Amino acid sequence: MQSVGRIIGQQGRRGRKRILRGGLTLAAASLALAACGSSSTSSTSSSSSSSKGPIVVGTSLSLTGDFASNGIAFQRGYNAWVSYVNAHGGLLGHKVSLKILNDTSSPSQVATNYQDLITTDHVPLIVGPFSSLLTVPAAKIASRYGYAMVEGAGGAPSVFSYGLKNVFDVSYPIKIAVVPTAKWIASLPKSKRPTTAAYVTSNNIFAQPQIAPAQAVLQKAGVRTVYNQVFQSETTDFTPLADAIVASHAQVVVLSSTSVSKIIDFVKVFTANHFYPKVLIGTNGVGEPTFVNAVGKSAANGIIEPNGWYPGYKNALSAAFIKEYLKLYGGSAGSITASSAEAFGTGEVLAQAVQATHSFNQAKILKYLHSGAVFQTDQGPVKFNSKGENVDGIVQTFQWQNGGTKLVQILPKSSQSVAPLFPRPAAG
Repeated sequence: MQSVGRIIGQQGRRGRKRILRGGLTLAAASLALAACGSSSTSSTSSSSSSSKGPIVVGTSLSLTGDFASNGIAFQRGYNAWVSYVNAHGGLLGHKVSLKILNDTSSPSQVATNYQDLITTDHVPLIVGPFSSLLTVPAAKIASRYGYAMVEGAGGAPSVFSYGLKNVFDVSYPIKIAVVPTAKWIASLPKSKRPTTAAYVTSNNIFAQPQIAPAQAVLQKAGVRTVYNQVFQSETTDFTPLADAIVASHAQVVVLSSTSVSKIIDFVKVFTANHFYPKVLIGTNGVGEPTFVNAVGKSAANGIIEPNGWYPGYKNALSAAFIKEYLKLYGGSAGSITASSAEAFGTGEVLAQAVQATHSFNQAKILKYLHSGAVFQTDQGPVKFNSKGENVDGIVQTFQWQNGGTKLVQILPKSSQSVAPLFPRPAAG
């Protein structure tokens, strides 16, 4: 399938989710606002946008290296957005083209890439890379040149600790990811509520911040911590850690990692030892078919994942995203990852800012992004605080049910959610 994006490979080293309110009417109205072009004359940050020629949006993505799977998913999401926005008139009457540089998952290469996009290619607009690790150096370069960086996968607290005023994450703050599940556990009657919990996380800036807020909620509810361990990202043998969790007999287990393969390793050890905690949470990739294929449907049954999007989300922009994605790449809606949805939502926020300001001028776009405006995306409403975090971002929590054959939304409770499967049953 021909890609809408233009991919430029480079040499070097290289290096997630949302709300059930807002309604279809509001989202449909946003659909028209974000997509439709305008014939008005605009102030721009590049001479290339002074005519009705294409507007180039630049980005750096991890097309190779450790983050390649998610980087390619982001590429597809951005491509779907470009295809969608062009089918609805482009931006201010300009067609949109996408220039992608490969950062090979490397923090140094991502910085070089954005430097080149801004100073050599003179792109009038940029969007962010994949991962919090790469967002920080990328946003620093963009800030140096006064560029707004809207992104969808840089939600770690560290991203917002540098005082940067140009980075805006359309996904929910990652530190709240497991909190809704922890609050649901805490709300259970004392006679049914689990009493012990185990936590294990990689030392990654995305994975580790998800643990403490959820742990605080559970400890306040009387759920005692019996195991808490941080492992190095380069760890390859997880058997000792998994065995220690099994030995703890924890009734709640939280596994946090940016790599679904590592969560898979833990679940395999648990299953081999016939260890089935009442609640098992994996923070990344658990909701994808690759996870179920790796651990088996029976073992996946009852496992929970917080996320910002899934194909069954009832949202007009989500439906538009799925349609555009399938037009480009085929397959089924169930095969689309949340990473692609995050990328599409990133483009939507940028488009709405351009349309609202009638401009490609970075200062105007930055001011509007900081104005408290509410944006509509395939993940739900987005509103940025002074740091650039999405304060309207609400976690959607999913669980494998029906013997591990169906991923369903369990939180927040709504007309499209189902009751959590509790306790998690043993594998058949």
